[in-house]
Amino acid sequence: MSIQKRIRDYGVIIGNLETGQLNSISDVEGVTVGHVTISDQDIQTGVTAILPHQGNLFKEKLIASSHVINGFGKTMGTIQINELGTIETPIILTNTLSIGTAADALIEYMLEQNSEIGRTTGTVNPVICECNDMHLNDIRTRYITRDHVHQAIHNADNLVKEGTVGAGTGMLCYSLKGGIGTASRLMKLDHGTYTMGVLVLTNFGILSDLKVNGKPVGKELKDHILNEREEQDKGSIIMIVATDLPVSERQLNRIIKRTVTGLSRTGSIITTGSGEVVIGFSTATKIPHEKTSNCLFVPTIHEEDIDLAFRAVGEATEEAVLNSLITATHIIGRDGNERPAFKDLIKKYNVDLI
Repeated sequence: MSIQKRIRDYGVIIGNLETGQLNSISDVEGVTVGHVTISDQDIQTGVTAILPHQGNLFKEKLIASSHVINGFGKTMGTIQINELGTIETPIILTNTLSIGTAADALIEYMLEQNSEIGRTTGTVNPVICECNDMHLNDIRTRYITRDHVHQAIHNADNLVKEGTVGAGTGMLCYSLKGGIGTASRLMKLDHGTYTMGVLVLTNFGILSDLKVNGKPVGKELKDHILNEREEQDKGSIIMIVATDLPVSERQLNRIIKRTVTGLSRTGSIITTGSGEVVIGFSTATKIPHEKTSNCLFVPTIHEEDIDLAFRAVGEATEEAVLNSLITATHIIGRDGNERPAFKDLIKKYNVDLI
């Protein structure tokens, strides 16, 4: 996918299913991701935008659902997603104190694309997700601007950069540097082959809990580098699930709940001060904004096929988290705070991941 060395490049193969061509959320046709990265001394933050398809999302909505594993978060837009079962804007990821700016910018973008909003039709439901990057970023400056959000949307591409980029610039994961990660899985059914893609924004966990494909790598590293005080990290993870599998909103909700299986396999215990939020969408069916004269038909898989999707989303989530760690780079940020890079530590201490 890029010159970045990912977890598979270290010989770690997660799960049983085949990956998509790029092993990325963008393996789901039409899905693109854009970043704006701001890394300058005390300011270590950014914006990540996920575009579910390349048309007018307000006029052609997608079936969507959200799920809260642990609700210590400030996500916007999920109430309407769960009520109506659709998504109608891109998804913006950023830091906790910039959600208002991000919402303003996304609303502005949608108004520019749709002159009827607030005139001949209703308003719009912006979807914003966040994690707290205050350890490395001077979050009180609220450095993110509307232009940063618009630029992230404009930058959206199917080649997804991972690690210390976009909204992941100042994030931590398992006491190390975290950030953006992605992965995908193929699902081969009798009626076709489909793709499950996951993108994560990781900002959670303590090092001693970290596992790589079941191996307690975090305990080994902790003995080398951390004391007890430094292990008190708390945080969150945002998981964005995309698929072209034809599903109902109810089926999609069942699928995205299974992200927790992959998250748990990396070692997360989902602490009280952590926010784990999942938003998922399916590109298989577009729902028109304007009422049609005929009934809408939404194709769905049979319930007996859904276990394969459960496996796919768990595997992709687990690998996406590990990709966010292994691609991240060492950062020195606010007040000299820093977090080392996983890839540097395993090399320095000769840690075998297999």
